[in-house]
Amino acid sequence: MRKRRVGINEEKFFDSFPDILKYIKENKEIDDIIISGGDPFLLDDEKIGFIIEKIRNVKKDSIIRIHTRTLSTLPERVTSRLCAILKKHSPVFINTHFNHPMEITDQASEAAARLADSGVVLGCQSVFLKGVNNDYKTLSELFTRLLKIRIKPYYLHHPDPVKGTDHLKPDPFEGIDLMKQLRGRISGMAVPHYMIDLPEGGGKVPLLPEYIKKRKKDYLFIENFKGKIYKYPI
Repeated sequence: MRKRRVGINEEKFFDSFPDILKYIKENKEIDDIIISGGDPFLLDDEKIGFIIEKIRNVKKDSIIRIHTRTLSTLPERVTSRLCAILKKHSPVFINTHFNHPMEITDQASEAAARLADSGVVLGCQSVFLKGVNNDYKTLSELFTRLLKIRIKPYYLHHPDPVKGTDHLKPDPFEGIDLMKQLRGRISGMAVPHYMIDLPEGGGKVPLLPEYIKKRKKDYLFIENFKGKIYKYPI
């Protein structure tokens, strides 16, 4: 999706940054600000600190999120100096990106530890990919190992319709079934939301297993993760 916008240089961004800050300041309903890209951690430390500081100046109590893949692709980028900058502007939330447990190397784990020890709250947005992670064993290992290195599995994204990637698109009902298998078998804290991003600005919505099977008078009939139906008074 965003590859059509990659290549906007830093100079152009920083030229427009005062207008961005003005917009954030004037729109009172904005409370959650995402620094994304490209990858913001490919900027140098001073520029990252500058961006966060300026946002804090116009929206002191805003939620600031940074989206980066460097934990899995370039973990050595997460230096002590960078962590000190992020700690200075705490709280900062970082969503990173792991799709397979093999990406969770010792170096990635150490980078996550440096960030977590600096007070950064870590989450992961994985993508559900055919032939990569569309099976219970892979997903359960991925999400459990992420949680153990203090990265909360946040979203499992169904792939967006991007030209040239059809061979990686699994069946959405396969994803729903896998989420049902994960629930109750691994820690609930390790189970992300299975999400789909709707076209034409429809936004992200969860794809969920249907646990409520029917309602009869004052009772719900609810299926648990093992497929057993329970009668629940309401």
